[in-house]
Amino acid sequence: MDTDNTIKSNGNELFPLVNDYGETIEESLRREAREELNITAFTPEKIASCIFESTVEKELVNSFRTTYSGTMIPDRNELSDGRFRTIDEITSNLGKNIFTPDFENEFKQASNHSFNRKNMKHIALSIKTALLFLITWLTVNSSVAAEKHLVYKIDIKKEIDKTSQIYLNKGLAEAQSLGADAVLIHLNTYGGLLDAADSMRTAILYSPMPVYVFIDNNAASAGALISIACKKIYMRKGASIGAATVVNQTGESMPDKYQSYMRSMMRATAEAHGRDTIISGRDTTFKWIRDPKIAEAMVDDRIIIPNLIDSGKTLTFTTEEAVKWGYCDGIAESADAVITQYLKYDDYELKSFTPSWIDNLKGFLMNPIFQSFLIMIIIGGIYFELQTPGIGFPSAAALMAAILYFAPLYLEGLAANWEILVFLIGLLLIAFEIFVIPGFGITGISGTILIIIGLTLALINNVNFNFEQVDSLEIGRAVIVVLIGLTVGFGSMLWLSSRIGAKGMLHKVALVADLETATSSPVFSNLVGREGITATVLRPSGKVIIDCIYYDSISESGFIDKGVKVTVVRFENAQIYVEILI
Repeated sequence: MDTDNTIKSNGNELFPLVNDYGETIEESLRREAREELNITAFTPEKIASCIFESTVEKELVNSFRTTYSGTMIPDRNELSDGRFRTIDEITSNLGKNIFTPDFENEFKQASNHSFNRKNMKHIALSIKTALLFLITWLTVNSSVAAEKHLVYKIDIKKEIDKTSQIYLNKGLAEAQSLGADAVLIHLNTYGGLLDAADSMRTAILYSPMPVYVFIDNNAASAGALISIACKKIYMRKGASIGAATVVNQTGESMPDKYQSYMRSMMRATAEAHGRDTIISGRDTTFKWIRDPKIAEAMVDDRIIIPNLIDSGKTLTFTTEEAVKWGYCDGIAESADAVITQYLKYDDYELKSFTPSWIDNLKGFLMNPIFQSFLIMIIIGGIYFELQTPGIGFPSAAALMAAILYFAPLYLEGLAANWEILVFLIGLLLIAFEIFVIPGFGITGISGTILIIIGLTLALINNVNFNFEQVDSLEIGRAVIVVLIGLTVGFGSMLWLSSRIGAKGMLHKVALVADLETATSSPVFSNLVGREGITATVLRPSGKVIIDCIYYDSISESGFIDKGVKVTVVRFENAQIYVEILI
């Protein structure tokens, strides 16, 4: 316990309310309360503001009060010790070198500004309630003091993709349900998908539990973004972090708009850890815990940082360099060393996330390349169904691909019911076009548009019709996945249509005959010039009735409705060709 008997945070007061540049005082208060006591839902009421000056420091002090009845979970890495005191206890011990001068000044200033008798009674009542809570908290914790600390470990030793995102999200949820004291990410990756990394860093930043990372070897590109989001970064000797330039599948740098977005994301992630307030004599300075400029230099080779990086080079840190520049909080050779040496958990229980085969399957199905492939099958099935009426293999393939496309997105909460409904309405309109309405008109076009909209919206993390939290990168990624699937799907179907039955790999897909030397049946040749009536819709193939006999035929007048009079115009290659009788 510290000599001043007040809750301390690494030697500083628990809630340093100095307004960091870019962070309001209340934001600073809420951040400190969340990080050090795990208090998130409370309403602060400002009661005083003053400037405190002593022989060793000068600072702006803002005092708040609140009544909180929830559970407080002190972070033992942030707080050395603490206790509650009544108003009478504090008042009777002022000036006895029990409290620090700055605390006594804050208490007196707050009393002078707003602590009238009524407020004092109110606060005394709140303190009694707090004391009752403290007694309960101490009783419960004394019974479990001998219990081990629970550390939850999540291994991410692969490319950052949807599977990694699922691992982290499920791991954090399981750790919270188990009441873990800390989460440790065991990381080794060369990078991966930017949208998956963005979702992962957001989950880390807003986690109610402290999340640490142990970089076993590499934290490149998307791995660097995830690491910077963690509360503390620990690295093995010989490890590296950085090189976060956005590249395409071939390794070439993407256009500047993508780099700009990545720069801002890296900068914002570094800024989320706030600043340290450094007071030296009468001078007060602010120092970023993680310099945002350094984070940007990991993306943009045009950024120059004196004594660190010149223009034309993308920044990558070794372990020692990362320690020097504030991007590594300690060197360790194992996860156990991180826990015992830095987290100070000598006696701990380690639980690790174990992914199921369903997690791996969902991650595979949510891979953008595979999603584009599924879209290609959906479009291909619809295309071939339009060419050959009836329910067959193309319909079954398209339906199965749609299920594989939407199922994992629905389970992960990305695809909402109404988005799937939009897609299904599109399919119904296409089916209506195939089986009911001849030709390809407004119904078919509307169905196609709805299918594209449904496929795209399912990839976007919107909340019903609210798209405010959806960034342009996520929308762009969804559109690209769908467009690639559509383009490749149409191209492949057109190519397959021309190649089936030809020489090569697809030679055996269809029956092949040398139709150039084939001769027409004399009986069928006699049908030329005869009149009949369509027994089915010709799209352009179908059936006609001539002299009460059904014949397969092909229309040379486009789509022809059922029950229309036609005439046979020619007979070639064992096929009857008809036209509408005028």
